[in-house]
Formats: sequence, structure tokens, C-alpha cells
Amino acid sequence: MADSKKPSLLFDEKRLIKLYEDHSDALYRYAYRFLSNEDLAEECVSEVFTRFLQRIVDGKAPNGNIRAYLYRMAHNWVVDYYRKRRPDENIGSEILPDRHSNPESDVSRMQSREKLRNAMLKLPEEQRMVVELHVMEDWTHERVAEYLGKTVEASRALKYRALKNLRSALDGIGM
Repeated sequence: MADSKKPSLLFDEKRLIKLYEDHSDALYRYAYRFLSNEDLAEECVSEVFTRFLQRIVDGKAPNGNIRAYLYRMAHNWVVDYYRKRRPDENIGSEILPDRHSNPESDVSRMQSREKLRNAMLKLPEEQRMVVELHVMEDWTHERVAEYLGKTVEASRALKYRALKNLRSALDGIGM
């Protein structure tokens, strides 16, 4: 039947637009923290929603937590980007300074962000995800636990270890 090829009625046009409006900014921030590049973060968000729509058209709409599904897609896009990236590419070099800012504090702030970003990238994936989602995206422990497929207690323990590892790494590099 032709109806079996139609996208799920759960994802009508209005719902898809609302889904994009509700999640695109957060996904952009998430991608930007890893990529330090506005264009790449926008490309990531665009690709996430393109892939999501394709899954719907293919009749493979996700079950459960759609927000977590979108974050997983963004995470996978970032990982794929770094796997394909040439080693000599300099990410974040095209950031333009604000004409009203103090160059000395701008450099210091950029260095601090880069140190934090590098420390975050050295964390095990689950610890990094807990920090990203709970601390930076303000997800509850319950949502983070659901996303990771763990108990709430395990999610809290991961966050504790992640923050301890971050503090240690940042203290070691003078932050």
C-alpha cells in the first residue's frame, strides 16, 4: 500500500518545525563547544535534522527520547568530522574579535576556553557526555541517565568523576 511509505503521522510539518525550533539552538551550542567554528556547528545542526527527516521518510522514526536521539546524531557527526579531519587543520582560528574588547583579556579567555575544550576531549566519552548534558545543557540526572542507559546513581557518579578529572587536568595546566 502507498500509505506504508508515508512518514509517520506523529511527525507532521508543524511538529517538525517545533522540534527544530525547540532543539536547534541547543544542538548548535553543543556542536560549537566541540568544533569552535560557527559554520561547522551550523553544518552539524543542518545535517542532524536532514538525517532525522530521512529516518522519518524511511519509516524509521526513533522511539523514545527524541532530544537524546538528536544529541546522539550531533555527537556522531562531530566524531565523524574529527575522524575525517586532516591533522594540520587549525580549528577556531577564524574567530573575529569584538572591536570593543580588550585584546589581552580576549586572548586569555580564548586560551582558557581552549584548555577547557582540550580537557573535555580527554575525558572518557560517558563522562564528557554527562558534563555536556547535565552541566552545560542543564539536563536533569534522570534525563542524562536515560540517554546513557544508566541508573541515576551511575549518572551522578559519572558526573562526579568527570568533574574531578576536569579539575585535575585544569589544575595541571595552570587554570
